[in-house]
Amino acid sequence: MARIIVVTSGKGGVGKTTSSAAIGIGLALKGHKVVLIDFDIGLRNLDLIMGCERRVVYDFVNVINGEATLNQALIKDKRVSSLSILPASQTRDKDALNKENVGKVLEELGKTFDYIICDSPAGIEAGAMMALYFADEAIVTTNPEVSSVRDSDRILGMLASRSRRAELGLEPIKEHLLLTRYSPKRVEEGEMLSVEDVVDILSIPLLGVIPESQSVLKASNAGEPVILDVESDAGKAYQDVIDRLLGETVEFRFLVAEKKGIFSRMFGG
Repeated sequence: MARIIVVTSGKGGVGKTTSSAAIGIGLALKGHKVVLIDFDIGLRNLDLIMGCERRVVYDFVNVINGEATLNQALIKDKRVSSLSILPASQTRDKDALNKENVGKVLEELGKTFDYIICDSPAGIEAGAMMALYFADEAIVTTNPEVSSVRDSDRILGMLASRSRRAELGLEPIKEHLLLTRYSPKRVEEGEMLSVEDVVDILSIPLLGVIPESQSVLKASNAGEPVILDVESDAGKAYQDVIDRLLGETVEFRFLVAEKKGIFSRMFGG
C-alpha cells in the first residue's frame, strides 16, 4: 500500500517544490516506485524543477475530468525509471479538484507506486487542503524566521483537524519538520531562529535541516533536483532526509558555523 506524503507549508517561497523533487528522486534512487503530484493548480512549477516541462501534454485536471488516462498524463523521469510526475494544470482553477475525484486518482496510483508525494501549494486555500486531506504523512517545510514558523503552526492545526484521518478518527497524520535555508552564521548573529527554537515552537520531530546554498538555485534553474548534486551541502542534507524517512538514524549536519582558520581570518578568506 502506497505511503501518501504531503510536502506542505504555511508560507510561500520556503522550498516546498524543491524539497518535493529532491525527496521524490531520492526515494526512487533507493529503489522505490515513486510518483510526484503537483497540486498547485494554475501555478505549475514541479515540472520545471524536474526538467520535464516540455514533455507535459496532459495534466492532473485532464485526468480528473476524464479527458486523459493516468497513463497518458504521467511523465516518466529520464534519470530514474521508477519515478513519474503528474503535472498540474496551468490554465484551470484550483476548484477543479474535489475530494471524490482526487481520491480515485490516488487510489489508482496506490496500486502501482510505493510512495505518492504531493507537492502542495502554500497556505490553507482549496488546493492545499486537497493535498493534505488524503495524506498519511506530512513534511512541514519552514524557514527559520518567525512569520514562516507561525504559519507552519497553523498548518499543523489543519493537519490535525481537516484530514481524512481526522474525519474518520484514524491514527493522526505522521508529522515531520523540514527546516530549509538554514544559516548557522546568521543564527549566531541573531538574524535567524535556531533549530532548537523552531523545534521548540512547532513540537514535531525534525526530519532535516537544509543549509542555505547557491546550489539549490542553480539546480532548480537547470531542471536538476539538488539531491543529485552530491558535492553540495544541500544535496548531502537531502540525502540524509531520505535515509531518515526510510527509518535510518542519521546525525544532523550543517548546524554549526564553519570556523575560519588563522590564515583565512588574516587574509579575509
